[in-house]
Amino acid sequence: MAANFDARRVLGCAHNEMMHTPSRTRRYLFVATMELTDTQSEAKIQKRTGDLSLYGCRVETRKPFPTGAKVRIRVARRSAKFVALGKVSYTTSEGMGIAFTQIEPNDQVILEKWLRSCATSLKARAQRSELMR
Repeated sequence: MAANFDARRVLGCAHNEMMHTPSRTRRYLFVATMELTDTQSEAKIQKRTGDLSLYGCRVETRKPFPTGAKVRIRVARRSAKFVALGKVSYTTSEGMGIAFTQIEPNDQVILEKWLRSCATSLKARAQRSELMR
């Protein structure tokens, strides 16, 4: 059974920085190989993710799909692969934001593992920085 997410909860962030506000989820810098396929035209692009959250990701590309396009997402990092369906929530001259709309349970586990790893790395860097002060 697939998990469905409200695309309106995705943050339209154009920067590679972690952010947190009450109505939004944390986004982490996350660089990985990504393949996006427009489900209507079957057009494909292979790019890098810019950041990642539970609800979506940012893709760095100079030729984004149009806002509202439905996409199939495949992200590979090391030996893990994540697959989801999504929708283009915004575009800029530097990329586009993708809101996840459907994630299978096995892929949700991979996503959460990646995000825990990002949070742990961020916390460790902050602690090292604090010790150096």
